Amino acid sequence: MLKLRDLSETNDLYELMIHPSVFPYVRQKAASSEEYLFMTKQLLEEEQLGKTISRTITDDWGQPIGTISLFDIQDGAGFLGTWIGAPFQGKGYNQAAKKQFLTELFFEKDIHTVFLRIRKENVKSKRAAQKLQYVICAKECHPALYEEINAGEIQYDLFKIPKDLFYIVTANENSKEEEQAM
Repeated sequence: MLKLRDLSETNDLYELMIHPSVFPYVRQKAASSEEYLFMTKQLLEEEQLGKTISRTITDDWGQPIGTISLFDIQDGAGFLGTWIGAPFQGKGYNQAAKKQFLTELFFEKDIHTVFLRIRKENVKSKRAAQKLQYVICAKECHPALYEEINAGEIQYDLFKIPKDLFYIVTANENSKEEEQAM
């Protein structure tokens, strides 16, 4: 489902990323596959410096279908960025990738808060985020951050995933799964 980023997959990912239903919402917009390769190299360098954590989302056969990243890491918090190619949307990959990635961030890395900055007009992403029981609205509890991300022309909703809430929700889900298996 998730794997370390690999420069050999940038052409496949670029082709998925430029789809009109995906491209407007991607953080790292590239005008060519060569530019996307360069941006991915930079991203891997940022990961070495601890500023970013990025993984490739794969389908059931191991083919790259999108990316999930934590950007702007500072003091154990960062911004989540996820995109999945149009042919793979609505098939459960988003939720599964988020759960796996958040597990890595919270329990293998030194991360305690993940923020989601979602464009107000991006109904698909907002709906996907609100389906996750461990996502809460952060507008009221982080008003300065909310104002900061909305200082420009593009307007965003702000959500967050705290480590403790993620743990409680996923532990409860795992307990229910174990009960059903018995």
